[in-house]
Amino acid sequence: MHKIRKGDDVIVTTGRDKGKRGTVLKIVDAEHVLVEGANRVKKHQRPIPMKGVTGGIVDRDMPLHVSNVALYNPGTKKADRVGIRVLEDGRRVRYYKSNGEVIDT
Repeated sequence: MHKIRKGDDVIVTTGRDKGKRGTVLKIVDAEHVLVEGANRVKKHQRPIPMKGVTGGIVDRDMPLHVSNVALYNPGTKKADRVGIRVLEDGRRVRYYKSNGEVIDT
């Protein structure tokens, strides 16, 4: 079970975009995530007339390492660490380390 999943609200903890909050759009691989609005770069796009793509400079979100983001806790309104707990019925759920609140139900 991964501690950060697609659709989670996260806060960037280090780097140029420190403090930015966004949604995880995609899990790129085991260690990288794509966060909406974070780690934006300008890419010089060549035109591809056969596909109808126009050329120019476009903004793109690039992947971030999973260690550089933390889950957003709406209860404390801060970034929070995540743990995994096994319930009595055998299900594994994520929970916030600060207040013990279960994320997945």
